[in-house]
Amino acid sequence: MLVIDGSQGEGGGQILRTSLAMSLLTKTPIQIHKIRANRTPKPGLQAQHLTCVRAAAEIGNARVDGDRLGSSHLSFIPGEIVGGTYRFPIRTAGATSLVLHTVYLPLALGTKAASRVVIEGGTHVINAPSYHFLERTWAKAMSLTGLSITLQMHRPGFYPRGGGEIEAEIRPVERLSPINLTEPVKHTCAEVVGAVAGLDPDIGKRLGRKAAVLLRDLGLEAEPTVEEWSGGPSCVMMATLTNGPIPALVCGLGSRGKPADAVSTEAIDELKPHLLSQAPVDPHTADQLLLPLAFADGESVFRVSEVTQHLLTNAIVIHLFNKATIEIDGEEGSPGVVRVRPYGV
Repeated sequence: MLVIDGSQGEGGGQILRTSLAMSLLTKTPIQIHKIRANRTPKPGLQAQHLTCVRAAAEIGNARVDGDRLGSSHLSFIPGEIVGGTYRFPIRTAGATSLVLHTVYLPLALGTKAASRVVIEGGTHVINAPSYHFLERTWAKAMSLTGLSITLQMHRPGFYPRGGGEIEAEIRPVERLSPINLTEPVKHTCAEVVGAVAGLDPDIGKRLGRKAAVLLRDLGLEAEPTVEEWSGGPSCVMMATLTNGPIPALVCGLGSRGKPADAVSTEAIDELKPHLLSQAPVDPHTADQLLLPLAFADGESVFRVSEVTQHLLTNAIVIHLFNKATIEIDGEEGSPGVVRVRPYGV
């Protein structure tokens, strides 16, 4: 049984999610200690992490010990992965995207049947990929490896209520392709959306206008649009760089008492280093690419605009399963080049 230290690196939920997926894919029993030890004041399994564990156990017929709220220790013994229709309710505003990140690759590589996965919870919440990042950025990155994932958002969900619902159709694939993304990308335009749920549409207009002004100052063409969603109350500003092989999307989230200008400014400030670096892969996509590329039929290489602690930690966890060698050339916080060489290639 492989023993994994959940406090290493960034010490958060990504160690758990990657470990569960790798356990299913490699048929390796695992024990994880000190789960989310660096996430004070609430370490251990919280609602969305517990849903990840139970989702992985359900699709992989696994035996589990320690799957309870607050648990810092988990034993997971995988069985046979079975494709089909699944529904995973988080019952809080926990991130639906992170549950999907746990199960998509085992369902794609480990079965011969298409799967339909419905997840209930938060679709646009802090410190997690938004639904629209999944749809615009993540799904496109996955398609470059040969994965085919179709996404829908049936309704949005925000903190603290949750209540959102997303659906993913995951088609099986026998082999994954390596990627080579090293050429610089010159960005010339961006798509900007100000979305409101249960709020005055004028708020959406202000979100979009501010983001468009900031992007034009950076030399990009940007014409904002407004969308009205159900649920809420909340507001979201999304800006997408559409040039290059993988669209890069940032999402600014409104909160009570936070001015619309601040929402847009924070999001564009996050996007600016990636834009200026001209790297083809953004930081959030980079760590998500490691898992499928570890199972590809050849060596992959890509340039990322920022080496993050998430990227470094994900590389460590994947290496524990003796599946691939991952080399990251670049300091944390700076641009870098990533090489993924599956064993046997």
